[in-house]
Amino acid sequence: MAFHRGIVTFIFGIIFLTQLFAQYPNIRVSQPGSNDPEEVVIAINPLNPLNLAAGANINYYYYSNDGGLSWTEGELTSSLGVWGDPCVIFDVDGNLYFSHLSNPQSGNWLDRIVVQKSTTGGVTWNNGVGVGLNPPKDQDKEWLAVDETFSPYRNNLYMSWTEFDAYGSANPNDSTRILFSRSTDGGLSWSTPLKVSDVGGDCIDSDNTVEGAVPAVGPNGEIYLSWSGPLGIMFDKSGDGGATFGTDIYVTEQPGGWDFEVPGIYRCNGLPITACDISDSPYQGNVYIAWSDQRNGTNNTDVFFIKSTDGGETWGEVKQVNDDATATHQFFTWMTVDQITGSIYYVFYDRRNSTGLATDVYVAKSDDGGETFSNFRVNQSSFTPSAFIFFGDYTNIAARNGKVYPIWMRMDGFDLSVWAALLEFPPVGIALAQQSDGIEEFELYQNYPNPFNPETAISYRLATVSDVEVQVYNLLGQRVKTLIRETQAAGIHTLRWDGQDEAGQPVAGGMYLYRLIAGDKVQMKKMLLIR
Repeated sequence: MAFHRGIVTFIFGIIFLTQLFAQYPNIRVSQPGSNDPEEVVIAINPLNPLNLAAGANINYYYYSNDGGLSWTEGELTSSLGVWGDPCVIFDVDGNLYFSHLSNPQSGNWLDRIVVQKSTTGGVTWNNGVGVGLNPPKDQDKEWLAVDETFSPYRNNLYMSWTEFDAYGSANPNDSTRILFSRSTDGGLSWSTPLKVSDVGGDCIDSDNTVEGAVPAVGPNGEIYLSWSGPLGIMFDKSGDGGATFGTDIYVTEQPGGWDFEVPGIYRCNGLPITACDISDSPYQGNVYIAWSDQRNGTNNTDVFFIKSTDGGETWGEVKQVNDDATATHQFFTWMTVDQITGSIYYVFYDRRNSTGLATDVYVAKSDDGGETFSNFRVNQSSFTPSAFIFFGDYTNIAARNGKVYPIWMRMDGFDLSVWAALLEFPPVGIALAQQSDGIEEFELYQNYPNPFNPETAISYRLATVSDVEVQVYNLLGQRVKTLIRETQAAGIHTLRWDGQDEAGQPVAGGMYLYRLIAGDKVQMKKMLLIR
């Protein structure tokens, strides 16, 4: 009876989500009545993947302890001020960091970057530490990274940003530069900022300003940075934990610049995102850069990608990530690498389904190191933004071990809200690679693809010869189909379900459960069929 009560409780939650969301589960992160949250970011705790953290302008933080199904919202405070450009990241010990811009009572707007820390998964926060104070210069557009490798720099925190002589100034004597700082003590102190960019930019905060430096860490503790500016997309790296950087490397052009117009958006940028594969995949060490620009026309913003297989010394061909054939806008992209599987994920706004301003959210996925990309829509419904309301400057996406969380803003009327989707993919190639003659585990794998249409694969591992049953149930507990009932040898087995019941009739879209019984062992998982 206890088992059935648990199933009923679980099913109630799934029914609730299924009724609300016809495709991927969409969860509202921000609370109704929040004051225009935008510029969103999300992170996964590596020690507890059910613990997620998120942030939004101008001072909102969010945390979840159930894998993103529900969220708690709070407003971050600091004596140094909390003034936008949120970035959240977990270190390898599960500590959480929130970096942002400053507006201190006893200082000046943008006079430093602030990094606050939580040791409680986002429930409580310290007052924070200021980084880069250099009056009267302004500090803007920061981002964090952590070394998750087993290099000598493991768990170091890295931060890069843009320093303005005078933010917004058109004076040709004023300039911008990319700065970098590191912390080796869990964010308690930070090194004196180091100038990375060899060539600076102006202070207008547009195409000729150097901006968008997002740090990434390589498999041996290398640090990689790319940014946009008057020369296009530039790159630099450090091999000594951020003590020094080399000569800037030109990556590629960015036709039309990084500052461009998209109808219905207050302002829009195509600043680059840097990532590196530190997983054990065949693509370990690849360095990736994603961005957007209008090389295909001012009515046709697209998302682009380039990679290096030699630590950034040379770069391959530019590839388009969005796979539509329309002259529409795809913008505000972000990219991440699942550091367990090596898969690359992108999130971006997309208008391929509209001739107007109706906007969707798409995720793109690559399992082959950026050679090919699959695109799929993840939002529940389209929305139409207004250029009269500031919409923020970026979206975000996090992924770990096949669980993927894109996060975005949507606008309904003049109301802004923050949403996330919950996606799940099995580690590509890993399950089959684990097959051996000495099978010692019993395991039911997550189906793939998930969500799916029209069919999906279900794989499982048997430790010994077993009498096996695999069955599909709906959320009322009714058996929909028995996929197999036979004796099977030890090893990995794969079945397919085509979304039909025992009578061969297509079943309705929604959430289903699939159960594996092997001897006295039972495992069950959920899957989502899209119609």
